[in-house]
Amino acid sequence: MMIQCQQIQKGFGAQSILLDVTCEINEFERVGLIGRNGSGKTTLLHLLNGSEKPDAGQLSIRKGTRIGYLEQVPQCGAHDTVRDVLNQAFHEPMQWMANMRELEQLMADPSQGSETLEQRLQQYGELQERFERAGGYEIEARIGKVTSGLRIPASQFTRPFQSLSGGEKTKIGLAAMLLASPDLLLLDEPTNHLDMMAIDWLEQFLQSYEGTVIVISHDRYFLDRVVTKIIELEDGEAVTYHTHYSGFQQEKEARLLQQFADYQEQKKKIKQMQEAIKQLTEWGNRANALKFHRRAASMQKALDRMTKIKRPVVERKSIELNLQQRDRSGVEVLTLDGVSKGYQDRMLFRKASELLCYGEHVALIGHNGSGKSTLLKCILGAEQPDEGEIRLGSRVDIGYLAQESAPEEENATVLSYYRHAAGIEEGEARGRLARFLFCGADVFKKISNLSGGEWSRLRFALLMHQQPNLLVLDEPTNHLDIDSREALEEALEDFPGTLLAVSHDRYFMNRLAKKIWSLEQGKLVTVHGNYEDYKAKHELAMHNNGTSNSVQHSVAGSMLDPQFYSQQRKNSANNSRAQAANETAQTREMSKPPYPHPKSGGCKRSLGMNPTQLEADIHCLEQSLRLLDEAMLSPTLASDASKLAALHNEREMVQAKLEPLYEQWMHALEEQ
Repeated sequence: MMIQCQQIQKGFGAQSILLDVTCEINEFERVGLIGRNGSGKTTLLHLLNGSEKPDAGQLSIRKGTRIGYLEQVPQCGAHDTVRDVLNQAFHEPMQWMANMRELEQLMADPSQGSETLEQRLQQYGELQERFERAGGYEIEARIGKVTSGLRIPASQFTRPFQSLSGGEKTKIGLAAMLLASPDLLLLDEPTNHLDMMAIDWLEQFLQSYEGTVIVISHDRYFLDRVVTKIIELEDGEAVTYHTHYSGFQQEKEARLLQQFADYQEQKKKIKQMQEAIKQLTEWGNRANALKFHRRAASMQKALDRMTKIKRPVVERKSIELNLQQRDRSGVEVLTLDGVSKGYQDRMLFRKASELLCYGEHVALIGHNGSGKSTLLKCILGAEQPDEGEIRLGSRVDIGYLAQESAPEEENATVLSYYRHAAGIEEGEARGRLARFLFCGADVFKKISNLSGGEWSRLRFALLMHQQPNLLVLDEPTNHLDIDSREALEEALEDFPGTLLAVSHDRYFMNRLAKKIWSLEQGKLVTVHGNYEDYKAKHELAMHNNGTSNSVQHSVAGSMLDPQFYSQQRKNSANNSRAQAANETAQTREMSKPPYPHPKSGGCKRSLGMNPTQLEADIHCLEQSLRLLDEAMLSPTLASDASKLAALHNEREMVQAKLEPLYEQWMHALEEQ
């Protein structure tokens, strides 16, 4: 066990945040800490980090545990560069290296100092041993691995850290903490400022991380892939689920139903006991008999000792978002015709052409800096494209939700800001704001003091009032808790108009998107379907691009013997020729397979390949798959994520090559 919390309580002023938090976290566990905004998730991380102390209860962390906490805005010196921040993870080895350099200079000139050459050699040897044991010679490789995985360009290393944006600072802080490799890793929304490739890398990194990970996240896809335990903070208490997020949903629903059934049963029993006590008291009064009063008193004591089951909240209040359009648009909502845009010597996208029709739900994706927000600005008219034309259809009314934080200079309250923007009376405004969880004193909060989630809810309230028929949303789920995300997804599913959303939320895209626009290397690529469809086609394209025209090269560069394929092909060809005639005759009697005939143009096959040659190729690739599977199950690779990933990619490439060979073999048999 690494962490134990026993009845932890924590509050600020008159507001109690944590009331009775009891949980345990073991070594090497990956824990997802979830809950609504304001439920105390970040407060609990502060307690674990030691920056806050509990008001009551007992918090125990194993002695000697090195803790790393990713702050929302990492702190550093005023003149530190990005490289200085990254080097903080190797403070001791870097100091040892500096001491070694000093000793080298002293040994070059023995006349300096009072130590003898032998003493300096001994000091140098000790420092070198420490440096090597701490992985000092691998510092550059480790920095390169983490920064490339998080897509931090090397050109950024010399920039002053304070000159970076908030998102860039958070990404650098995350890299520095991953490089430090603490025993306990505390992450607060680590995916907020990462693109999907960086998120995918972080997921793989955390899956094989040799330490304990506690992560606050509202990214349901991330939680499914990374965590093995869920701790939910609700009503100031902690409930533990030993599963990932999807399993948590099912288990929580089952628990709530059982808890509600137990509550109803106990309520019924309490009512029966109360009626029995009342009846016994009446009988005792009538008959003036003490035995009835003693029995009633005994039953009352039993009732008082009974542990009352708290009434479970089956459906908690969430934002009531009902998106409607004031007027529908024409069929052609948005046309991109050869649109290009760049800045100075950098081209973001070139010749982007696409059509967005009424009622379509499209997700725009791409890595950070690919030009997604710039393309949205061009669509909105805030910027002009360098080439091409952007045309909006007839009667198009755009509702835009930008990716921005609450304006710090805005001193208006939530109520006055909403009233001014919507042009309605105070009573109606307060009623509408209550639907977005701004109740009571919340409506008098200053706009400048709103959290990211509160600012997002307020802007959605204004968007609902506007009633546009084209929604253009830039990272709409950022800063929203899971309940608010699900409410937003339900509202967008029912929205009759058109949706164009920039998002890195894969769960959101899987549920809503019917088409993916992807900015890749300056081109706008379209894939019909949701994120999983895009991912499957993208991986297949990568495999096909990385696969040689030769079947032999499809397994080249793997951990297999380089001569494996050629030898296996010879053996398979010799073994299969003897049985080829019988197998061919039997196969001809089979019913026609559900593949399009090659003459119809529905598939491609290798010209000049007969069934015998194809069988040899198929057999070789099947052997390759078996060897790769055995290699992946090897205990020596269990903790080597990079090699496992390479083997997995190798297997996918071989599998992608194998599938069309089966089809070609069937067609070759038909044509004989």
